[in-house]
Amino acid sequence: MSFSNKVIWITGASSGIGKALAIAFADKNAKLILSSRKKEALELVKNECKNNENVKIITLDLEDYNNLQTKAVEAIATFGKIDILINNGGISQRSLVENTQISVDKRIMDINYLGTVALTKALLPHFIKNKSGQFVVTTSIVGKIGTPLRSSYAASKHALHGFFDCLRAENHKNNIAVTLVCPGFINTNVSKNALTGDGTPQGKMDVATGNGMSPERLAKLMINAIENKKEEVYIAGAKEKLGVYTKRFFPKLISILVRKMSVT
Repeated sequence: MSFSNKVIWITGASSGIGKALAIAFADKNAKLILSSRKKEALELVKNECKNNENVKIITLDLEDYNNLQTKAVEAIATFGKIDILINNGGISQRSLVENTQISVDKRIMDINYLGTVALTKALLPHFIKNKSGQFVVTTSIVGKIGTPLRSSYAASKHALHGFFDCLRAENHKNNIAVTLVCPGFINTNVSKNALTGDGTPQGKMDVATGNGMSPERLAKLMINAIENKKEEVYIAGAKEKLGVYTKRFFPKLISILVRKMSVT
């Protein structure tokens, strides 16, 4: 697949993985629509992109999922079509189940799951009409294995797998591809912005996150998966990948290992 002149819409594009994807796709001469809540941050990303006259900005808030239909209409009108939607926006969590207010559970599901689903549904008729399109979803290794301090986050990512597996099966006849990308620890601000039990941001970098893969390396591997229309890929360290397969074939063992993980 050549990405030259392909129209790619990226959510969560103001930093981290989304920013790295934007810059990498711009180098491949794609036409980009960058979205997040932060217009100023998106402008900075745009300025780092090659041929940034082909980079447009549409601000949106995934939590405001009832109003994403108008954003899809705007996005389609920007270049006349969308070829790929990269559902990358979201928020993480760092709190024990017993200490997590239900409002935090709801907010994480609203952003990570319902926001992503609403935007996907808003764009789906466009893909069906064109008999072409690809949905890419940044989920997580935690979308396959639930670990301590991430109950709501893990639930939202597990839910995305269920939804998009169904969407893929239903729309195979329409030539619509779905690529689920499961990163491990990536060196971004995800842990700093993660919600604690009362809904306030954690405000600090996790050690594992700080030692994680660079977003630029992840973007390169994601683009390879998108180009090859992989259905599901795990982009992570050896231990994290091993955990996925251990969960599949030896679920009791992974349960024992997970419960021994540090929760501090």
